[in-house]
Amino acid sequence: MNEGDVPAAGTGVHTGKRLLLVHAHPDDETITTGGTIARYVAEGAEVTVVTCTLGEQGEVIGDEWAQLVAEAADQLGGYRIMELSSALAALGGPGHRFLGGAGRWRDSGMAGTPAAEHPRAFVRGAEGDAVGQLAAVIAGMRPHVVITYGPDGGYGHPDHIRAHTVTTAAVEQARARWDTPKLYWTVAEDEAVAGGLADLGPVPDAWSIPEAGELPAVPASTVTAEVDISEYLDAKRAALAAHATQVRVADGGRAYALSNGIAQPVVAREFFVLARGAAGPTGRAGRETDLLAGLGAG
Repeated sequence: MNEGDVPAAGTGVHTGKRLLLVHAHPDDETITTGGTIARYVAEGAEVTVVTCTLGEQGEVIGDEWAQLVAEAADQLGGYRIMELSSALAALGGPGHRFLGGAGRWRDSGMAGTPAAEHPRAFVRGAEGDAVGQLAAVIAGMRPHVVITYGPDGGYGHPDHIRAHTVTTAAVEQARARWDTPKLYWTVAEDEAVAGGLADLGPVPDAWSIPEAGELPAVPASTVTAEVDISEYLDAKRAALAAHATQVRVADGGRAYALSNGIAQPVVAREFFVLARGAAGPTGRAGRETDLLAGLGAG
């Protein structure tokens, strides 16, 4: 284990089903897959989250921690480790590690910004190094399911795109030691986004309400799996609230916003596209409803 890693699930003897999620920054794990994490932890699966950077370039909400940002004290990454730990505890305590050890790669910020030119930026690092680190995690943990972003990173962030390419290559590189049965991309479904926006409830006056098409989402016809997280919405909301420098949750918990103040719905399902492997049993709309169904525990 690299110095700075949180002890991870996925060591020793493997007896149950295992799920590995690869995310770019702290808070991504909760925003896109928090309910899925909470559900599978509660159901007894061995769940591990890998985070690729500390999120140093995040835009802080409010004044209390505003001086931690990269342009001031540049201490936000360390603070976000604490937020991430609290969020994961709210989700039931999955295993966790930072790719290559905490601080190995830095948040790259958006394309074209000075942050992207930092020598430790995730997008500037040798991709093969990151792939090798993650392949070692996969070989050690032997996950039945790996989850990351699609080719566009969900909304175009360079670190999300790099997480996609690194994860895809690491799954392939690890095949000689462990052939991962299924790889999924986490996505937002356009119909769910539209429905959630129509049922937001009260939000702060300073927030803006977008049109459904303004939020990143994929057509419902492209979604191959959905996970019902209705029993775990409170856990997801608590985890969102734990990322307080980055996220605000509206009263009633039906909406959240990032620093841009754009309201986004908290919906009762999380959505995926199967990118590698064979689909398991299907349910509603011909989609898988259990990412681990039909997979052995070996």
